Amino acid sequence: MTVAHTAELRAAFETARDLLLERCVAQDGQPAHWSGELSTSALSTATAVMALHQVRQAGRCGTDFGLNADFGALIHGGLLWLVKHQNQDGGWGDTVKSLSNISTTMLAHAVFHATGATAEFAGVVERVEAYINRIGGVEAVRRRYGRDKTFSVPILTHCALAGLVDWREVSSLPFELACLPARFYAAVKLPVVSYALPALIAIGQVKFHHRPTRNPVTWLLRKLAINHSLKVLERIQPPNGGFLEATPLTSFVTMSLAGKGLVDHPVVRRGVKFLCESVRPDGSWPIDTNLATWVTTLSINALKDHLPDHLRPGLRQWLLRQQYREVHPYTNAPPGGWAWTDLPGGVPDADDTPGAMLALIELQRGNAESAEAAEKSGSSLRAGVNWLLGLQNRDWGFPTFCRGWGTLPFDRSSPDITAHCVRALRAVADVPERETDLNVRASRGATRLRSSVAPRLRLDQQPSIRTAFRFLQRRQRPDGAWLPLWFGCQHAPDDENPTYGTSRVLMAYRDCGMLDSEEARRGAAFLAEIQNPDGGWGGSQGVASTVEETALAAEVLLEFDEYRKNAWRGIDWLIDQVRAGSVAEPSPIGFYFAKLWYFERLYPLIFAVSALRRAVEISSEPGQASV
Repeated sequence: MTVAHTAELRAAFETARDLLLERCVAQDGQPAHWSGELSTSALSTATAVMALHQVRQAGRCGTDFGLNADFGALIHGGLLWLVKHQNQDGGWGDTVKSLSNISTTMLAHAVFHATGATAEFAGVVERVEAYINRIGGVEAVRRRYGRDKTFSVPILTHCALAGLVDWREVSSLPFELACLPARFYAAVKLPVVSYALPALIAIGQVKFHHRPTRNPVTWLLRKLAINHSLKVLERIQPPNGGFLEATPLTSFVTMSLAGKGLVDHPVVRRGVKFLCESVRPDGSWPIDTNLATWVTTLSINALKDHLPDHLRPGLRQWLLRQQYREVHPYTNAPPGGWAWTDLPGGVPDADDTPGAMLALIELQRGNAESAEAAEKSGSSLRAGVNWLLGLQNRDWGFPTFCRGWGTLPFDRSSPDITAHCVRALRAVADVPERETDLNVRASRGATRLRSSVAPRLRLDQQPSIRTAFRFLQRRQRPDGAWLPLWFGCQHAPDDENPTYGTSRVLMAYRDCGMLDSEEARRGAAFLAEIQNPDGGWGGSQGVASTVEETALAAEVLLEFDEYRKNAWRGIDWLIDQVRAGSVAEPSPIGFYFAKLWYFERLYPLIFAVSALRRAVEISSEPGQASV
């Protein structure tokens, strides 16, 4: 590497770093942190319009809910947004950058019929109906989700409320099971994933209302369970009304209860308030309110030593406040975890929790805070470790939300989440060893943090880490790749994203000093093999390069001597994106619920900063740069 190239690399990193730091702002009286911006969603917009329509159709207006909102204007604004963003093939994708899919298209089509707007938008309706007929309609929806009813049943319920699908086509959901104690949910194998309990209750009830079961025993059981399950639904609803902070889930619950006549129920009233407050100025709705905790921890861990000292105390204080200190009413998760957001609709999970733990350790570096502050961080880390250890499945992997829910894909253990948990557990175990790597001021912080983490707890982590690597060994594909759970690639077969999954897993091997293992070398060889001719990476082989995937792959391949040339080609690709001003251009790589796409505007910038920072560090090592 020449001195000129090193200077160009450093300039690109500093540009990206400064762009990321500019987005760390104080708001609502909280310390400065990152909030990000989630993509607007056609699916969210369609479901929100349907929910508000069901309420308006029952004769209610904004003032009936104590809101300064015009339901008619919100509905029409949502329809106009859908019209403007219809794809050329007649369908809609989940984001403005997404390919059309049958699920979102069916939902969007239904609201034009439900609201009586088919004549006003005749051309739009004609094109969408041609798309649905070509793709396969109801049967195509069922094929897309298979046995998992988490999303197929809500979609068909939405269409049934619009009069486009017969209620016989909507599967019944056993909402009576919500009356059982939460500890039995996994045992009874609900037909929806663990985080979809509100949909199970509300959609199950509206189906029962419009087409009750003919089995007299089941009919009586469900009739008796209506009020009790509604109380469960009311209890688990966040105070701001947004289930999981998600517009689609909140909309499905709201439209279902309103559709069976419970338009004045407290759950509906809070749901309507959430929808009215989360609409965007252009008339659309996002997939979720924000991923503030997730993008904040990602940013901290990407910047590392380049995070300014003056931001560290506030970020630590803010992050400690996000940790759950009581049993969560939604999933009954014990204390100690973190959710993706700082808002009340979040649920603790096994991707955000290790991210927060790694960030807390990073914040302690270079920070000469008091023994009391170190003890607070240490106490938080102890709780986080215990939370993760209690979540590990019998297959030795880590699921997202709940231990033991292994029936449906989004409840199973996954390689990327398991790898993230391993990294956090190892980082906590390594806190004493890090002291020699820090300067004198940071050393004092590390010593205080070390003394606040009980030795017994550190010993307990080792078996969990070892067995987690056995899970990762079993889940590696023959070609060396690992697949992630919550991230995909819309241009790849089966929407898979082996670039993301493999990169994330290799980071666990890196952090644990296991890059010489056979699995790690096979994973690195896979990434090198699928690199694009332009030097970047897409989500899979032959897919166009993106900032997100290129940054992830290049960062981890920098650690392999035999693939460092591949990594530098990826870094050069990123430098070109910085130079062109497109390093912050996002791609739809995230899954929200079951194959519901989103993009987050901070992802490309965060991942690029992390990769470029590591490249700068390596370029500064002796022998790396020459005239």
